[in-house]
Amino acid sequence: MAIKKSVSAKTHTQKQLDDYANQHNPNNKAYQARIANEKKAKKSTRKQKAKRQAALFDELGLNADLDWMCYSNPYDFD
Repeated sequence: MAIKKSVSAKTHTQKQLDDYANQHNPNNKAYQARIANEKKAKKSTRKQKAKRQAALFDELGLNADLDWMCYSNPYDFD
């Protein structure tokens, strides 16, 4: 069975149906507010994820700068 992206009138009130319709109509302020909130949440989530990752790398000692061995051929020193 396919997943529907709609609301059933059998399980929701008319007010709930109207709210759903408003949030999915591009010409409505509720839709524009929902989109703005989603963008803001994604941006803050990315920042938080980057901070957590940086803290983890710092804790594990993986944030050291790459030294010259990373850019040279290890067989040159044999």
